[in-house]
Amino acid sequence: GQRIVAVRRRGKNLIIELSGELALLIHLMSAGRLQLYDQRAGPRDRTSRLLVRLRTEEGERELRLREFGSKQAAWVKLLRAEELDQDQALATLGPEAWPDPPALGAVLDAPRPLHTLLRDQRTIAGIGRSWVDEILWEAKLSPYKRGSDLDAAELDKLREAIVGTLGAAIAHYEEVVRLPIPDKLPMPLRVHRHETEPCPRCGTVLEAVHFEDYVIAYCPACQTEGRVLKDRRLSKLLK
Repeated sequence: GQRIVAVRRRGKNLIIELSGELALLIHLMSAGRLQLYDQRAGPRDRTSRLLVRLRTEEGERELRLREFGSKQAAWVKLLRAEELDQDQALATLGPEAWPDPPALGAVLDAPRPLHTLLRDQRTIAGIGRSWVDEILWEAKLSPYKRGSDLDAAELDKLREAIVGTLGAAIAHYEEVVRLPIPDKLPMPLRVHRHETEPCPRCGTVLEAVHFEDYVIAYCPACQTEGRVLKDRRLSKLLK
């Protein structure tokens, strides 16, 4: 019987505020989808993690949190509004990456690779794995350059790349996405998932470093001074 009064974001978390001082805290992870349906889910629906029945002007509808990944990692919590900020998922988040990130000097001042720092939601919140590749390519920075080694010019370029890349992605979605939202969104990626293809800027073949759960894509000419980074897949084969 509660009403949805607001929908907002904190980092990569969605917050649906309800009347009655309640809130749904949702993280889609990499394969979760929040979708609206005109009919209720059937008893054989094995992809839905949460079903919320809604009464709208168009009639009864159903909001579903669905999981398309094998790890079943998407999650949701129903919390009292005053408990939100104390929840572990939000209390540990760093400053927002978009639309107005802080000066990055203090935020990234650590002897850790940039690709790791920018994905760490405790360092800066809201950047996913796909967009780290795009941001570092735009800033012409190596994914393995350490945050504490950035000079003032590199910090400024990186901040501009974060704002520009994320802003362009959101503008793209607002232009092309229509209801019903598809299971797979058309991501405007230029580097991520494009290894072995030519760099959009210089034409050099894009390279990649493969890990168990993700892949780092980069341009050797634009980002690593011509060096091809060691691929962990090959390392395991040689052992």
